[in-house]
Amino acid sequence: MRRLENKTAVITGGGTGIGLETAKRFVEEGAFVYIFGRRQKALDAALVQLGPNARAVRGSVADLADLDRLYETVKAERGGLDILFANAGTGGQAALGTITLEQYNETFDINVKGTLFTVQKALPLLSAGASIILVGSSTGVMGTPQFSVYSATKAAIRNLARSWALDLRGTGIRVNVLSPGPTRTELAIEVMGEEAMEAMGATTPLGRMGDPTETAAVAAFLASGDSSFMTGGEVFVDGGLAQV
Repeated sequence: MRRLENKTAVITGGGTGIGLETAKRFVEEGAFVYIFGRRQKALDAALVQLGPNARAVRGSVADLADLDRLYETVKAERGGLDILFANAGTGGQAALGTITLEQYNETFDINVKGTLFTVQKALPLLSAGASIILVGSSTGVMGTPQFSVYSATKAAIRNLARSWALDLRGTGIRVNVLSPGPTRTELAIEVMGEEAMEAMGATTPLGRMGDPTETAAVAAFLASGDSSFMTGGEVFVDGGLAQV
C-alpha cells in the first residue's frame, strides 16, 4: 500500500521547484494534492504533470483572504486535511547597508506571516495524526553573506515549529521543519545565478547541488506514518552543508 493512500495534502508554492516535485511524489504515494501559488500559468503547467489527483488554487500566502479561499475549497471538496506542506517562500540578496524596507516587508510577509497563517487557518481542517511540514533552509543556522533577511525568516520558521509542537500537544498533529541546502530550483537560480549555486553545491561534503526530487523524498517521509514519532524537529537535505 502506498504511504499516503487516501490522504489530502495542501502544498503552498506548489507550481514549481520543490513544491511541484513534492506534489508529484505525494500523488505517487496516493494523496490528493492541492497546489497553491501566485502564478496561474505555472499552476496550469503543474496540473498537466500531476494528473487527476491534483487541484490548483491561485493566491498568495501573504493574503489572508486567499488562504481562506484555499481552505474553503479544501473543506467543500475533501472535508478535511491530512498533510500541510508550507513551502511558499521568497528571498533576495542584500548586504547590510543596502537592505530596503520593501525587501524586508516582502520577505517577512511571505516567509513568516505567510507560514504562520497558512498553518493557523488550516488547523480546523487538520485530522488527528496530521503532519505539518514547514520549509526552512540551511541558511537558518548559518551566517550567509547578503542573505541576512532571508536567513532570519528561516530561523524564525525553526522556532515556530518548536513552539507549535508544544501548542499542538494532545491533538496528535505533528509539525517538523524540512531544510534544504543548495538545490536546483528556478527561484534559487534566479536569485543567486547558476554559477554561484554550482559553487555553493561544490562546497558541500557531497560536492554538488541537490535536486528537488531529493527534497521531495524526505517530505514524503515526514508526511507519512513512517515519521510518526517525530515532532518539533528539523531534517536537513543539504548535502551536509550546514552539518560539518
